[in-house]
Amino acid sequence: MPEDIPLFEISWDVDDIKNVVDSVGRGSWWAKGPYVTEFEERLETYVGVEHAVIVNSGTTAIYAALEALDVGEGDEVIVPSFTQQATVNAVKLAGGDPLFVDIDRETYGLDPAAVEAAISPDTVGMIPVHVYGSVCRIDALRDIADDHDLWIVEDAAEALGADRNGTMAGTVGEAAALSFCQNKIVATGEGGAVLTDDEDIAATTKLFRSHGRASTDYFGSSKSGRHVAVGGNFRMPDVVAALGCSQMAKVEQLIDGRREAALRMNEAFEDTDGVDPHTLPDGRHVYQFYAVTFDPDIDRDAVIEFLADRGISSKVYWDPPVHLSDYYESPGIDLPVTEEISSRVLSLPIHPELSPAATERIIDGVRGACDELW
Repeated sequence: MPEDIPLFEISWDVDDIKNVVDSVGRGSWWAKGPYVTEFEERLETYVGVEHAVIVNSGTTAIYAALEALDVGEGDEVIVPSFTQQATVNAVKLAGGDPLFVDIDRETYGLDPAAVEAAISPDTVGMIPVHVYGSVCRIDALRDIADDHDLWIVEDAAEALGADRNGTMAGTVGEAAALSFCQNKIVATGEGGAVLTDDEDIAATTKLFRSHGRASTDYFGSSKSGRHVAVGGNFRMPDVVAALGCSQMAKVEQLIDGRREAALRMNEAFEDTDGVDPHTLPDGRHVYQFYAVTFDPDIDRDAVIEFLADRGISSKVYWDPPVHLSDYYESPGIDLPVTEEISSRVLSLPIHPELSPAATERIIDGVRGACDELW
């Protein structure tokens, strides 16, 4: 029997180990060390932003950005429901009110027309999500935000390195959030970053991640430090940042591996009746997830079972969408595209080392399921 194909595998090499050993072996500066600064600088250079502030998770990154933008009670923030719960939770944590808006059929990101129609006097901003490693219609959303004096925080957790028409994810909003969870493009286990060109947002985020402490030499000083704001302990340890540095050194290699596997599957599925792969024709999709959408006549649960019987992992993300989840349940909201897509989409295995043989098994599995079940 061939080995099972997992949904993802973490890509690591000896340089990751060397960096971790170097950080641990230093015997000091584990909480705030040189790899923290280096990781931030690598992100700034790669994405092309003035400031990258690393934190302990992608959720914290969104939350910190909202805190820096002074979101509070009565502030309405436009969000998609087709997203990970963290996007919406961050709005609640900051004290704002999530306003669910539908997605478009092209990108599965916020639909600009639906966004414009939803804006009210209480709306202060929006959090577009770049889904699966693609880029949403961010330029159109930027125009709407400017017309209505709204801010944008991009949820680019899945889209490090992705671009649309030459515009890189994470560079259009007042701020953006990245995630470095174990299945992301660059993986550190857990971790996140706030990207921004705004010096005030960067400065406020640095205070927020470390107890509101303005002094930067806390661990090397005999003094208690100067605390000027309310904050928490949302720092990324140096040993985790060490992984971030070694991963960033090969980020293009990691993306190329994903894209090679994804493009092989795209070519096959574009000729397969009933299966529509998620693509980005006018930009670079980095395929943090590899997703296909089935025709309504195909039983997705039966496909999952069919693949599992053949040792091929798959996963349903975001069904039910957030507005129909237990906590946020809002059945009166009309989000027809969100509800339709969430009921038909399925994520298949993807990672930088996914071999041609494995992709052929995935292709054969999906095609076999469609032939048998449709």
